[in-house]
Amino acid sequence: MAKSKSNPQARAALDKFKYEVANEIGVNLKQGYNGDLTSKQAGQIGGEMVKKLVAKAANQMQQGQ
Repeated sequence: MAKSKSNPQARAALDKFKYEVANEIGVNLKQGYNGDLTSKQAGQIGGEMVKKLVAKAANQMQQGQ
């Protein structure tokens, strides 16, 4: 994932979200190097993040925000 230089708060929020999602789906994500993760595990984390972000955006659009 590319480093965000323009908004460190957004980067920190996404990192926190990533660890929360990993914990929810039972993937042991550590700070730093995670080369021991399988492609499937990494994809599960990213896929679940996208699913949750899209659902949140759709919900906000329905509410007119």
